[in-house]
Amino acid sequence: MIATYSKLPGTATSIFSVMSQLAAEHNAINLSQGFPDYDCDPKLIDLVADAMKSGHNQYAPMTGLPALRELVANKVNTQYGSDYNPETEITITAGGTQAIFTALTACIQAGDEVIIFEPAYDAYAPIIKSLGGLVKSYEMAPPDYDIDWEMFKKLFTSSTKMIILNSPHNPTGTVLKEKDVQALIKLTKNTDVLILSDEVYEHLIYDGQKHLSLALYPELKERAFIVASFGKLLHATGWKTGYCLAPANLTKEFRKIHQFNVFSVNTPMQVGIANYLQDPSTYLGLAGFFQEKRDLFRSMLEQTKFKLLPCEGSYFQCVTYRHFSDEEDTAIAKRLITDFGVASIPVSAFYMRNTDHGVLRFCFAKKQDTLEKSVERLMKL
Repeated sequence: MIATYSKLPGTATSIFSVMSQLAAEHNAINLSQGFPDYDCDPKLIDLVADAMKSGHNQYAPMTGLPALRELVANKVNTQYGSDYNPETEITITAGGTQAIFTALTACIQAGDEVIIFEPAYDAYAPIIKSLGGLVKSYEMAPPDYDIDWEMFKKLFTSSTKMIILNSPHNPTGTVLKEKDVQALIKLTKNTDVLILSDEVYEHLIYDGQKHLSLALYPELKERAFIVASFGKLLHATGWKTGYCLAPANLTKEFRKIHQFNVFSVNTPMQVGIANYLQDPSTYLGLAGFFQEKRDLFRSMLEQTKFKLLPCEGSYFQCVTYRHFSDEEDTAIAKRLITDFGVASIPVSAFYMRNTDHGVLRFCFAKKQDTLEKSVERLMKL
């Protein structure tokens, strides 16, 4: 018999798949996975269809279509006062997660330590482990999920290779503040530590706050891979198209892996997106669009037993329930599906130790009718 080998022996099916399948089995409203239940702009679909009809159906350049990289450069450099070169510092990717995988694979070797902030997007730790890297986690806690940078410093060693940031943050909806960025600048000064900044929710930030992209800070930009997603921008998560910004020396290493991973990204999608995003209003209006949904959802959730945690960005709302139940978060999340017909994500799934603070995450990137029906059901709890 041939032996079975596994690089991730302790990794099971993701909680997102588990909850979505359970929701389908019980015909529950799915507020677990982060995707809209409404269509993207028909104009965008027409532009992609036109690209196909015009013959844009073969391989794109490995680095991405020049027109799309130029557009990204103009967008980012205008927003953040940066100077990314579309030829040497921007790569189009098959979504944000592929960009994260590629950046990590390009840099992390066996024994390298990578620090992550938990709760964390569930792809970070498994990718690091599959590369032989060591994951060191800084655990944040509700209600504010603040970072104590003096405590964080204790995770630093001579083997620290990279820090992974995520702002606006999934799952908590928090955002980095200026004090956090300045602490990070001070901490990494005169080191070779790299940063992977997951900024896929950059335009989903509320109450007049400004997204503090690492592209704004030369001291951090020079050591950072910045990952973004067109899926979040365009309400089209299934298109799996994104990009990675990085200085030329890091982009060179990124592309070495990228070319043997996906090589190139869906050509007609790139053509359609490049044409669609010529109008900046297509993404500059996202904060207002989603803030309306956030405010509506929060106002309705206040009629339930749940206590709401802050939501400054992303399209996720977290709630606590320990004031009325001592159930484990996974247990109550499953019960909400089977007994009340609403799917959420237990936030313990975003901790490697499955730390359970009694918090659930709901996605509000849904139609108003979907959100209203969900809360009607949750009010019966």
